[in-house]
Formats: sequence, structure tokens, C-alpha cells
Amino acid sequence: MAERAALLFPRLLLGFFFFVLFTSCVFASGIPSKYDGFYYSGGGEGWEDVIVVDAFLDPLCPDSRDSWPTLKKVVELYSPLLAVIVHPFPLPYHSNSFLACRALHIANKLNASSTFPFLELFFRYQEKYYNAPTKNITRTAMIEDMANLSIEAVGNSLSEFLSGFDDQETDLATRISFKYGCSRGVYGAPFFFVNGFLLPDAGSALDFATWKNIIDPLLAKHKKQGSARLLSFLM
Repeated sequence: MAERAALLFPRLLLGFFFFVLFTSCVFASGIPSKYDGFYYSGGGEGWEDVIVVDAFLDPLCPDSRDSWPTLKKVVELYSPLLAVIVHPFPLPYHSNSFLACRALHIANKLNASSTFPFLELFFRYQEKYYNAPTKNITRTAMIEDMANLSIEAVGNSLSEFLSGFDDQETDLATRISFKYGCSRGVYGAPFFFVNGFLLPDAGSALDFATWKNIIDPLLAKHKKQGSARLLSFLM
């Protein structure tokens, strides 16, 4: 037991070091003017009565791709009682992921309704952006390829989308998304938080039954608390 503790302590210390480092970076670059992420559902009034899911996804991650269809079905089932916020999180070992996440921020800035259709295009053509097929492709060529992909979803001109990669705001927004994930202890994708708490099996897609087992008891508590408030009001 002592030997295991001795081995574990340096890892915990290193993890704490990176947590402090990334948190410091967030504050050093300033607190953003709005909450990070793209709102797939929710975002209106009455947030105290909804369940909030924070989803940290990498557009070039296979597990993120596999988790998305199920999460959409969950939203269809529970909306409007479920708010989902997607945070683009570029995994550092996916060479083109930061560019893909930045492309999503550009799409969101040009046409907010195109964000998730564009994300789904990345999921559909994900393999062409993996490390091996793109090892000899320049950064400029990769940006042009992603801009061409965007036309189907975003609808803006190619030159307008390309100019987004020269916009410091989209670069900063992408950095904030990454730093925000790090400040929450995210180190892989997909990572899901429900009402601020990390779900188990982080880094893996969740099936529909698992989502129901998590959300149904929370909704039952909401109904019970709502009935109690109504009874108190009537009395």
C-alpha cells in the first residue's frame, strides 16, 4: 500500500500542477465576456428548472463523433428540460484539431445556425483530417480544405470564411475553449458534465440507456420539488 501511494503521489502532484497552470493561463488572458461553448439546446430563461449538460468534444475525435447521435436523441427526448452546451476541445495529439475547432468558432461567428451542421460535416469526413493522411499537407492547404468544407453548412463565401483565420477573435475564442476545458479537468474527449458534475467513463461515448439512467432520476426530483413549491404556494 505504501509503495502504491508513493507511486501515485507524484502523478497527483503533476496533475495539480497542470490544473494550476491552465487555470492561471485562463485568468492571465482575461475572463471571457460570455460563457464558453455553443448552445445546442437551452440558453433561454428558466435555467433553474433545466438539467444542464456540458459536452467537451473534439471534432476530429472518433469517440466524440460516436457520442453525438446519441446525445442528439437525448435532447429530442428531454427538450426543453435539457440544456446542452458543446465546448470544442482540441486534443493536442490530433494535429489538425485546433484548426477544426477554430473553424467552428468562425462558422459560429458568421452564421450561428451553421455551427452544428458544420460540426457534423467534420464528423462525417473526419478520417481525411487524421494525422497520417495529412502529414505532408501544409497548414495553409489544410485551412483552405476546411474552408471549402464549410461552404455546404455556413453558406458564406470562401474568402469570407478564410478571413476568419486572420481574425484574432476566433483564435482567442478557440484558446479560451481549450483553457476552459483544462480548468475543468478535461484531458480527453468526449467529456460530459451534468449540472456541473463529471460523468463516469470520461473519454468514451455513452449509450442511450446510460443517459436515461442519469437524467430520469434528476427529472423526477425536479417534478417532486415543483409539486412541493406549488403546494406551498397554495397553502
